[in-house]
Amino acid sequence: MPNMPFLILAIAGGVTAWTVAQRQKLAEAAVSITPAETEVPKEQRELGWEDLSPVDPIGLEVGYRLIPFVDKNQGGQLMNRIKGIRKKISQELGFLIPPVHIRDNLDLSPTAYQITLFGVTFGEAEIHPERMMAINPGQVFGELDGIKGQDPAFGLDAVWIEPSQREHAQAQGYTVVDVDTVIATHLSKILQTHAHDLLGREEVQQLLDNLNKTAPKLVEGLVPDALPLATVQRVLQNLLEENLPIRDIRTITEALSEQAARNPDAEALTAATRMALSHSIVQHVNGIQADLPIITLDPELEQILLQTLQATGEGGASLEPGLAENMHKNLQDATQRQEMTGESAILVVQAGLRTWISRFIRHSIPSLNVLSYNEIPDNKQIRIVANVGR
Repeated sequence: MPNMPFLILAIAGGVTAWTVAQRQKLAEAAVSITPAETEVPKEQRELGWEDLSPVDPIGLEVGYRLIPFVDKNQGGQLMNRIKGIRKKISQELGFLIPPVHIRDNLDLSPTAYQITLFGVTFGEAEIHPERMMAINPGQVFGELDGIKGQDPAFGLDAVWIEPSQREHAQAQGYTVVDVDTVIATHLSKILQTHAHDLLGREEVQQLLDNLNKTAPKLVEGLVPDALPLATVQRVLQNLLEENLPIRDIRTITEALSEQAARNPDAEALTAATRMALSHSIVQHVNGIQADLPIITLDPELEQILLQTLQATGEGGASLEPGLAENMHKNLQDATQRQEMTGESAILVVQAGLRTWISRFIRHSIPSLNVLSYNEIPDNKQIRIVANVGR
């Protein structure tokens, strides 16, 4: 056999093998060197917007001994209760309540919790995880052994009792609830009271987008042609602030469209919207009863208030302190008497006074509903149960 062809083939094969080996070594070196040369240490990386955590619209912070109540892996049921509350309130009010962000907070007492809205604390309480809360609804038939406290949602007197005392406490007229119910009820109360703070422009736009699917011309003619989105938001917030749902967004939008050409002021728009919702409002505060029990103001007092507001504006800065105090006490007494009869407390005043009086008593007499005569439907028979004077 000739040697030369085989020698040439052997040399060529050796060169090829050596070249492939060198390329593989260079590739491996590149893989091991490149990250070390290009990676920027975390401490040297510039701060970016993604590093900033947004404030939670709704937050529930708990001490470490309450973690089992919110941890599903430990059998906690509070998260399911909170989801149910969010769903219920959203359906009742007519807009989607933001999710509740739950986290532990080591700065809190081990058995404490706090409820926040946009980072601001609106409610907090200390509870006893191994006990149940026996709430005094106003009339009980004895005292209980336990740790005295208050219901955090409504401020009622309560006693933390052992679970074995539950039946005994109920027999004496107490309302007995577990820890989950205490926290969930407190959260529900805060969400309902501050629903207007949770309604942002994003939620209002979503409401209008949903309405646009069934009534596109109505929405198209309202925003931004007739009113800016901010004004629509303000009107909806005014309704929610007085505990009125905004489920009937179609009627609300029609009222806004009609009133916008006359007076685009938010307060005037709110009054017009309330008139359009009169049937819904009366049913909301008094149910389906045929007659409407109302509290009225003495004509002389109404005239004084109207003159004062015309001179000073709705701030009522010049309202004589003694007059304001007497009126407040008389309204409070009339409300309590009405509630003792089992009926709703409804104050009916002239349209020009309604907004101011509603703000005047909103936090001190929250159970008193303030309507104007314009908001009473024609098919309702009014029945005057009290007249408040000076």
